[in-house]
Amino acid sequence: MNPATFDFVTISETVAGAWVENVVRGDPALEPAFIAAAGRLVERGAVAITSTCGFSIRHQRAVAASVDVPVAMSSLLLLPTLLRQLPARAKIAVLTYDSKFCGEDLLGIDDPADRARVVIGGIEGGKFWHDELKRPAPPIDVAAIETDVSACVTRLRAAHPEIATILFECAAFPMVASAIRRIAQLPVYDITDLCRLTMASTA
Repeated sequence: MNPATFDFVTISETVAGAWVENVVRGDPALEPAFIAAAGRLVERGAVAITSTCGFSIRHQRAVAASVDVPVAMSSLLLLPTLLRQLPARAKIAVLTYDSKFCGEDLLGIDDPADRARVVIGGIEGGKFWHDELKRPAPPIDVAAIETDVSACVTRLRAAHPEIATILFECAAFPMVASAIRRIAQLPVYDITDLCRLTMASTA
């Protein structure tokens, strides 16, 4: 949502009826609205489409089928590739807005051995989590995100010292990616990386 994030122009459309709560929980009734928003973006000149919520991956297949431009609804699309970048003993931590709703259906992994290498942790119950459920949401508290994400990373690494890479599901987390890289001393991937990769293919 910050136009300074990328070195290319961004445009946006709001998905009618989509709030944090029903997108995270996975309301299938939202799919036509996601498709309609994607169509409006293409009509306005979009050459690629993404989303501001990683849980929108539930609509990846439908949105991609509805338009003739690349669609990358969630950083979770990176997960199978990232697993193959690492040795088989290494694990990836998926940091999410709410781990209760980040289930098997969102990961895109069928191999049980690969699934065993994915550790999921969320910031549910924290300040940012509560703020985003408000209508309208207050201004984003970056310090609160950093506090909650850093604490989650610490918990996960204590339980899983094999973690070698971090993947942010939440599209707000890139604001603290540099801080978490510095604190954790691990690679951190997020939706902005996928966006840049996708746009590079369209140039």
